[in-house]
Amino acid sequence: MTLAVTVGPAGIAAADVWRTIGHHVLGPLGLAPGAALSPLLDGIVWDLRLPRVLTAAAVGGGLAVAGAVMQSLVRNPLADPYLLGLSSGASFGAVAVLVLGLGVLLPVAAFLGALAALAAALGLAGSLGTLTPARTVLAGLAVGQLAAAATSFVVFWSATGDSYREILAWLMGSLAGAGWPQVAIAGGATLALGLVLSAHARVLDAVGLGDTAAAALGVEVTRVRWTLLVVVALLTGALVSVSGSIGFIGLVVPHAVRLLVGTGHRRLLPLSALVGASFLIWADTAARALFEPRELPVGIVTAFVGAPVFAAILWRRRSAAGDLP
Repeated sequence: MTLAVTVGPAGIAAADVWRTIGHHVLGPLGLAPGAALSPLLDGIVWDLRLPRVLTAAAVGGGLAVAGAVMQSLVRNPLADPYLLGLSSGASFGAVAVLVLGLGVLLPVAAFLGALAALAAALGLAGSLGTLTPARTVLAGLAVGQLAAAATSFVVFWSATGDSYREILAWLMGSLAGAGWPQVAIAGGATLALGLVLSAHARVLDAVGLGDTAAAALGVEVTRVRWTLLVVVALLTGALVSVSGSIGFIGLVVPHAVRLLVGTGHRRLLPLSALVGASFLIWADTAARALFEPRELPVGIVTAFVGAPVFAAILWRRRSAAGDLP
């Protein structure tokens, strides 16, 4: 994170980053180390780059944890945090306020859109009977497609000029403009809800064995699946509300970590968080630095990396099973 903050046109060293942090954190206590940076460099570190890097770390770590949990709950290696249509629901809420010129309400609208998609997907799956992995996946796909269609209709009918550009950047995923409020939202959600998910590591190990085996081990499978799906959805909704739809992290990172540490969730979840945070930090650093002064939406960078890995996962499944299901 320190190194990522130093990347950019302004000449900032790693020591400058920590000196700025020291002045803002310890300064009010009269313990600030050394001389302060110039107001310009201080603003670049504290107001621009540091909150953006911290937001990237929180979003990347949270999406990776959510993806690992979702893959276990639905027992599908191709599942990701957006499986319940959360990304499409958040996109619809965000696009609606951007078209109306109420961009200040974007995080709230995106989060409410994600919650609406969650309620619709779980309601549909629950109305079909017991909440099984197959029903969960199908309900999420249906809700996601409906929300995506509604978003496309709003964009086609109403978006023009600057609002169209804002909508496009948000839909591709972007951390541009991330500040300390975004750090608080993403960091708080990842820390609090990530700890809740990590506390269920042993339960997730059991659920991954199948419903029958988990029930034999004393797990109330339906209750656990409902509870953890809601927690994953809340986490994903909070993250998407500040970053837009950033793909492939929740899909690819858990698989990469499983290759290193196996399927036990006590190690899988925290290490997925660390790898996901590191991956998104550097993807966002590349997005803002490679084509300077122009900036790419970070979702483009993650897709360039994630799509080939996704294809490799498909081929690996085909090799293992003889053919794709």
